Parts: sequence; C-alpha cells; structure tokens
Amino acid sequence: MSTVIEQAVQVRLVAPAPRMDTVPATLRYDLDDPFAVRMAFPAPATLEGVEAVWAFSRELLADGVDEPAGVGDVRVRPFGYDRTVVELHAPEGVAVLHVRTTVLREFLSRTRHLVPAGDEHRFLDLEQDLRELLRDAC
Repeated sequence: MSTVIEQAVQVRLVAPAPRMDTVPATLRYDLDDPFAVRMAFPAPATLEGVEAVWAFSRELLADGVDEPAGVGDVRVRPFGYDRTVVELHAPEGVAVLHVRTTVLREFLSRTRHLVPAGDEHRFLDLEQDLRELLRDAC
C-alpha cells in the first residue's frame, strides 16, 4: 500500500477583479507526517514564480468543510453549495481559494483509509525523529 496520497485539484482564486482565476493545485497526505496535509501550487500559479507549498492540519481541513475552522495562517469554511473556502494568510497578503467540497471530502476519505482520524500518533516514529534531532545537534 502506498504511504502517500496525492490528488490534483482546481481551485478558484478570489481576486478584487470581477473574475475568479482557476489555478491548479495538488493536495498531498504522507504517512511520514500523519497529522498534516499539504496544498502545493506550481510555479506558474504563484506571484514569485516558484512552487508554493502550504502545510496544515488534516483535522483543520476536515473540520472546515462543515464549519468555520482555523484562526492562524490557514482558515477553512464552507461556502454555498459544494464549495469550501481556504484562506492562506502570509505577510505578503491573503489568498482566498474556492475548492469543491466533494473533492476535499474524497481526499479526506482516502487519507482516513490510510490513517484513521485519531490514530495519527500510532504512525509517528519518535525514535527515528529523536535520532535525527540528535544527529543534527552534533
């Protein structure tokens, strides 16, 4: 069984202009980091022209498809029929994204088949993490 789940998604970027641009993104869940999901944007979709990756809690994403969640750099909330808003807050500004809720639910379901919610701690290798920390400290 694969330990990584990736899913391509199209997100709509809400901008001050009257139109909403569609940009590609990839949702990623890796067993090596069982508490987190990542949303990656390819270089052409970013202002800086380099790939941008946002990591945040899988629980935040799961909560946010049903009710507003998050108070920090990433906030997620339902919006209308089959849409979820993901807000990414950075020093340069805020990106407001609309993502299809059914796509997010499908992705989350796949992650839960790999690691059930509440069992994330069982997949951590604390001894390996400690060895890496000690090796880096020397």
